[in-house]
Amino acid sequence: MSGFAGLSETSSKVSRRRLRAWLGSSTEQAINGYLFLLPALTGLLVFLIGPVFYALYISFFHYSLLNPANAHFVGFRNYLQLFRDPLFLRALLNTSVYAVGVVPIQTALALFLALIVDKVRGKTLFRVAYYLPTVSSTVAVSVMFLFIFEPQGLLNRFLSVFGIHGPNYFNSTTFALPALMVMAVWSTAGQFMIIYLAGLQDIPGDVLEAAELDGAGSWTKLWSITVPLLRRTTFLVVVVSMIGSFQVFDQMYVVSGGNGGPVNSTLSVVLDLYNQAFLNQRMGYASAMGFVLFVIILILTLVQNYAIGREK
Repeated sequence: MSGFAGLSETSSKVSRRRLRAWLGSSTEQAINGYLFLLPALTGLLVFLIGPVFYALYISFFHYSLLNPANAHFVGFRNYLQLFRDPLFLRALLNTSVYAVGVVPIQTALALFLALIVDKVRGKTLFRVAYYLPTVSSTVAVSVMFLFIFEPQGLLNRFLSVFGIHGPNYFNSTTFALPALMVMAVWSTAGQFMIIYLAGLQDIPGDVLEAAELDGAGSWTKLWSITVPLLRRTTFLVVVVSMIGSFQVFDQMYVVSGGNGGPVNSTLSVVLDLYNQAFLNQRMGYASAMGFVLFVIILILTLVQNYAIGREK
């Protein structure tokens, strides 16, 4: 009996040693893993998470970058003032109209281009051609469209061939925002075309073959099979496009010279936020504006997610 007891005790000691060795190696691996992640986590904390919480903090203050010592607590006054500010309301209206105009056209055009590129020869050439505007600088694209839409620009010269006298688009309260929409669709449709191409390649070929055997035509296959199976891809495209539309800044800044003109017709929420923060030195008010914009985008994203979930 004593021999069995000694053997059991020895086995227990060996097991404990193995457990300590395993825990030691696991702890060492964990420490090494966190050390490798430390630079990225530090950058995320310093340049993203920290500024977000600090912006939320100062959104409850009257705060100026040039005179931070005189900051004083105002509570929710910045948030309440937003909805009484005609400039912010105009910017929110412009941004909403811009998003409503850009997102559907952008999505439909991206799907159309993806369907074409997926079937033609020389796919790589067309992918590159359609995707090039996406990687171009937004400032360079804006300058190019300034040249196209100026009074003696390419578009008006083309219209003059048919006897049509085109306006000065970016100096017109009627045409400035639509011209910016055209610019946005042209410059970003290629990005979403690539996403749709990836979605098209995930559609099982046997499903389309079965539909053909049942006598389905190209149009029927598109609306009854392809489009429904691309529902999640479309959700991604619409959400990303909507977020980009509500955050539009570069194009409107370049085209209007930073003032959102003419007569605030190209003033976006982010451009108004920039002007309030850095020109008017109302950093607390601008931070409140940023968080209101965040809530609006979040609500729209959740509504779309709910709608897609119900369809599924």
